[in-house]
Amino acid sequence: MGKNGEIKGLELSRKYYDTYGKGMLEKKFPMLAGRVAAGLAGQGSECLGFDDAISRDHDYGPSFCLWLTREDYEKYGQAMAEEYRKLPKDFEGIKGRMESLHGGGRIGVLCIPDFYYGILGTEDIPKSNREWMRLQESALCTATNGEVFEDPLGEFSRIRNGLLPCYPEDVRIKKIAARAAVMAQSGQYNYARAMKRGEKVAAKLALAEFMKSSISMVYLLNRRYTPFYKWMRHGMKELAILSEIGDILDLLAGMEDQSPAWEGAGETDYLYTVNGKDKCVIIVEAVCSLVIQELAAQGLTEEGDNFLESHTMALMEKIEDPYIRSLHVMEG
Repeated sequence: MGKNGEIKGLELSRKYYDTYGKGMLEKKFPMLAGRVAAGLAGQGSECLGFDDAISRDHDYGPSFCLWLTREDYEKYGQAMAEEYRKLPKDFEGIKGRMESLHGGGRIGVLCIPDFYYGILGTEDIPKSNREWMRLQESALCTATNGEVFEDPLGEFSRIRNGLLPCYPEDVRIKKIAARAAVMAQSGQYNYARAMKRGEKVAAKLALAEFMKSSISMVYLLNRRYTPFYKWMRHGMKELAILSEIGDILDLLAGMEDQSPAWEGAGETDYLYTVNGKDKCVIIVEAVCSLVIQELAAQGLTEEGDNFLESHTMALMEKIEDPYIRSLHVMEG
């Protein structure tokens, strides 16, 4: 249950499946006994467990997913979908699911390889680091979120478990190096340059890039996939490592205009001079310091410099795969 007693989407889905889904499968499709995976995963805040009163104005309601192999889907998918549509729409006082314009195809009877391909662009577990590099964090989060209620055949879970909990280590380190490079470029370098020029929009964009890369960095250090941008910050509350960076970024996001701190700063001011009057600069440096401490704790760097770019080469040297190590530091 969520706040005020409202039922969360995952809990509702499980109850709805236990009440109606199991019986439907046993009665109508006995030939598929032991072959159907059931659960709720994929797109939607309810699959992350983040749904609330605001998000329930669309794509919320009694529903679940049934995942079939391609062979079973081609034989029985249409008939099963018809039986699924006959199930009661309302359940436990909650109205039937009202789908948004682009919310169709997320629940009901689904083909296992098509489910993964539609989210990741691949039907199965990547076979090489090069293939892993192509997969976006948010897509991997979407493909592996939610819950599997049961999977007697194990095919759906085989792929799911092969994608968890995070990228292979060389790919994870490569992405950490890329995040470190972007954090340094945007927050520790370009923010100051933009402020010196009076380019407020550029400065805000630099901070936005810094925050996005910082959050991704924290997830990677936790060996977790970063969710879709709307839920990136929210999901940090569940992380064991550096979750406090989320609170620090809240301060950065709410910071007032720091233009007065740059009055009198000239174009020829030394680039790496830290402007201690700018509160955003102080926050950026604090975040970078915490990240560097964790990088050292994980044995990924021994550098003492607080400028994150100084750590990128140390990170790249930790990568064993020659192809991944040959990529540009900001790639990933």
